Amino acid sequence: MTRLAGRAALVTGAGQGVGRGIALALATEGAAVMLTGRTERTLKDTAAEIAGRGGRVSTLVGDVGERDDVDRMVAETVRQFGGLDVLVNNAQTSVQRRLEQTSYEDVELAYRSGPLAVFHAMRSALPHLRASRGSVVNLGSSAAVRGEVGFAAYAMAKEAIRGLTRVAAREWGAYGIRVNVVCPAALSPAAETYFADHPEQAERVLAGIPLGRMGDPESDIGRAVAALVSDDMAYLTGATLMLEGGRTLIG
Repeated sequence: MTRLAGRAALVTGAGQGVGRGIALALATEGAAVMLTGRTERTLKDTAAEIAGRGGRVSTLVGDVGERDDVDRMVAETVRQFGGLDVLVNNAQTSVQRRLEQTSYEDVELAYRSGPLAVFHAMRSALPHLRASRGSVVNLGSSAAVRGEVGFAAYAMAKEAIRGLTRVAAREWGAYGIRVNVVCPAALSPAAETYFADHPEQAERVLAGIPLGRMGDPESDIGRAVAALVSDDMAYLTGATLMLEGGRTLIG
């Protein structure tokens, strides 16, 4: 599969979970992929898997909560691959607590690593995306759309990202840049840990998914993102794709 041959992609938080799945799928479709994240070991593991499949890949350790790191991620992608066609803002750090237990510091952490990081990455990438008439995919959350209990700071951050995405889609459409949101429900390491710590919540979540399972980070989420940034979806912008097995369809 070579729908993305000749294109360069930057994926934040690509060492594990959904970010890893997206990176693998983009590379499988022919894109050169820059993997970024805070943990070198997981980035190297993902890069080795991509290289083993014959893909072109590079890694860069950095924190999206630091603006200089974000600028460096974009600049290094362009330096190594000659441009930037696809930006995937996947990285997000947050603490899950009920609203009355959520602190200002919890919200600040979620915003610095979420909507502020997305804002910085999009602004930094804009000149290169204009040149390539590229595509941006930002990660939202069905937990935020549904207003899940215990996700106050996380939901605030993810819905801010969706608002920013809609504005960018309107403003950047004139440049040929598409900006969309994906809200995944995938069995990432973070989800596995959360479910292990909250088994009753895990049962409720699975019972509420019409397809009866959590998504696979690569085959269910990554392949959908690869299709989204390809020419097959060239007329879609400003949209939120709920890749969560139909979970938002039932009460």
